[in-house]
Amino acid sequence: MHKFMRTVGFSMYQNKRDMEALLKELAAQAVRTGRLAEKDGSMFCELRAELADDMGVVLAGEMDEEGNFSQEYYFPYVKNTGISSAAECSIQRHAEKETYAGLLDEYRVGISLIFYMENSLEYRLRRQNKEVTEAKGVSLTGLAVQGKILLPVQKTRQQAENSRQESRKRTRLIEAAKNGDEDAIETLTIEDIDLYSMVSRRIAHEDVYSIIDTCFMPCGVECDQYAVIGEITDMEIKTNRMTGEEVYNLKLDCNDMQFYVAINKKDLLGEPLPGRRFKGQVWMQGTVEF
Repeated sequence: MHKFMRTVGFSMYQNKRDMEALLKELAAQAVRTGRLAEKDGSMFCELRAELADDMGVVLAGEMDEEGNFSQEYYFPYVKNTGISSAAECSIQRHAEKETYAGLLDEYRVGISLIFYMENSLEYRLRRQNKEVTEAKGVSLTGLAVQGKILLPVQKTRQQAENSRQESRKRTRLIEAAKNGDEDAIETLTIEDIDLYSMVSRRIAHEDVYSIIDTCFMPCGVECDQYAVIGEITDMEIKTNRMTGEEVYNLKLDCNDMQFYVAINKKDLLGEPLPGRRFKGQVWMQGTVEF
């Protein structure tokens, strides 16, 4: 069973037998969004069962000449309609099956950001047809199975603007350091020492979440799982048409980068409102724009 099926509104499905029955039902009503002829003569296809606007389950596998579908894998998805990053992106195949991961050199988060590619069939079709496969932008969405709402850090408008300027300055320094600029490397080292000193001083009498405004860092052993804290700038509620469960779709600003996080209403502690912060562990998905 896929851990994140509860994110899109299937929290009551707790055993494999129930999930298999659900997947058969979804396959029967899903829409085929593409098919790919394999070298051995078989036909690989992708079915999408939409449960709400831009939210659903992808089922992928082989389909024979009589229209019988044999599922190979499935995953839930929630789509982001905006571009989260236009940074350089490379695409690599997973070892287990022909699905793909994207790797973004995103300086705003200070790490190479790895995500599960939601439109891998489109990429495979482009490669087969010898079309352009260079990424022009990536729309990111995080799926979470638990999370909580934090109150915002109190800031004046000037302090908020200063934080944004500092973040953009650090992004430029990281980019320069990666290109071998010794002055940038030295500046970043000094800033890290100052930051460590400031945190050590403040942590004695302040809560850690009043010092750390937002964060984005790898979490766990899987490379596309991240622990995030981000400011909620917008939100909407999606309703799974099959189960009636409600899913929060939160737009986050994290390290000056915008992306969405989806979470089942049952799994979120607190009331999400613009200005407050979301804290949780997410599975990062991305739709690559070609």
